[in-house]
Amino acid sequence: MDQETHFGFKTVAESEKAGKVADVFHSVAKKYDVMNDLMSGGLHRVWKHFTLTTSGVKPGDKVLDIAGGTGDLARGWSKRVGKKGEVWLTDINSSMLTVGRDRLLDEGLILPVSLADAEKLPFPDNYFDAVSVAFGLRNMTHKDAALKEMCRVLKPGGKLMVLEFSKVWKPLSPIYDFYSFKALPVMGKMVAGDADSYQYLAESIRMHPDQETLKAMMQEAGFGKVDYHNMTGGVVALHKGYKL
Repeated sequence: MDQETHFGFKTVAESEKAGKVADVFHSVAKKYDVMNDLMSGGLHRVWKHFTLTTSGVKPGDKVLDIAGGTGDLARGWSKRVGKKGEVWLTDINSSMLTVGRDRLLDEGLILPVSLADAEKLPFPDNYFDAVSVAFGLRNMTHKDAALKEMCRVLKPGGKLMVLEFSKVWKPLSPIYDFYSFKALPVMGKMVAGDADSYQYLAESIRMHPDQETLKAMMQEAGFGKVDYHNMTGGVVALHKGYKL
């Protein structure tokens, strides 16, 4: 019998979730970057810059960007690893991956690209120096399986960086809730022509594990040391896990 899981605030069969998430991102792919800037007031660029600059990724490293979408982090990793390094841009959603690949090609950046499910990564054990996933983990059906896969493909001593919406500082909750559930769907309808997808995105943030729970999940997946850094009052957290 099919297990149940969350799709935003709804309960759905596990076998249905990936398809429903896919529909969301097929719908928003072309307007994704515009909406990111609009929704966060440009702050998503600051959060990603912090991830890149505190990563410790160096020239010659091999980096895997999971759920890399439109390629923001992949571009940053490419600059850091240089010509001797290797950066893979992956996503489970073909629309997002196409937008990301085309955007990087337009900038003259040719990176290997793979349509990949984070729960079944098509890469060998102990291959990458670093793995990143930005705003993608919360959409995965089996987060524990995905985290174990990320650990598997990392070299011993390698680092996983999870940049994700998290548990906001309590005094900010009323304002944050109003913005998420009232303003976001309206912006989604006006800019992307899709209120429902942005309603789901707001709901999915609330269903995602909080900072300490995600830290414990990463430790359970095989990461020996895990720490996190809250940004913008806990709206976003960057978790870093190190493979033993």
